[in-house]
Amino acid sequence: MKTKTMNIKRVTVYASSSRALDAVYYQAAERLGRVLAGAGMDIVYGGGGSGLMGAVADAALSGGGAVHGVIPDFLLDLEQGHQRLTSMEVVRDMRLRKELMLSRGDAVVALPGGCGTFEELFEALTMKRLGYFLGPIVLLNTNGYYEGCAQFLEQSVAQGFMAREHLAMWQLVSDPEQVPDAFAVAPDWSEDARQFCSVPAIA
Repeated sequence: MKTKTMNIKRVTVYASSSRALDAVYYQAAERLGRVLAGAGMDIVYGGGGSGLMGAVADAALSGGGAVHGVIPDFLLDLEQGHQRLTSMEVVRDMRLRKELMLSRGDAVVALPGGCGTFEELFEALTMKRLGYFLGPIVLLNTNGYYEGCAQFLEQSVAQGFMAREHLAMWQLVSDPEQVPDAFAVAPDWSEDARQFCSVPAIA
């Protein structure tokens, strides 16, 4: 368990920039920041200073962790680009932001979010399905937020849109403190996933 967790040096975190959420979501984001910092894991995220993005970054920094932001220039004001990060990279567009965030992480954690977070999460799942991203993908199910998403993904498998093996691509946890253990027990994944990325026809 410890061996695999120790291989996770940097975690890509997807999160909302909304400032209109219930307090339980901000508290969970702060706990995740502290957990990752305490485990010696750096964070790479979207660079925002507001919402869950700001909460996870602030908590990690306060806990002595390193936090690296990637933000498009046109979102610096909208997402209140964080001013105290370990590093901040300003890029030209969303496509490059997503590419850099995913490529620089050994694992992914998706906090609750809106369509932007969904897009990032599903791109990570797609890249894992194709064998381009091999790390754990964990959905932090604060307040039951991702239960419907998990059921939807399972329905996709049940109806033949994804293979049974794809159920191993993600894990659902209720509490931030469960994230390191989720990394540790995540099923191994390799480029061989391409062999079953297309679901075979029913005989």
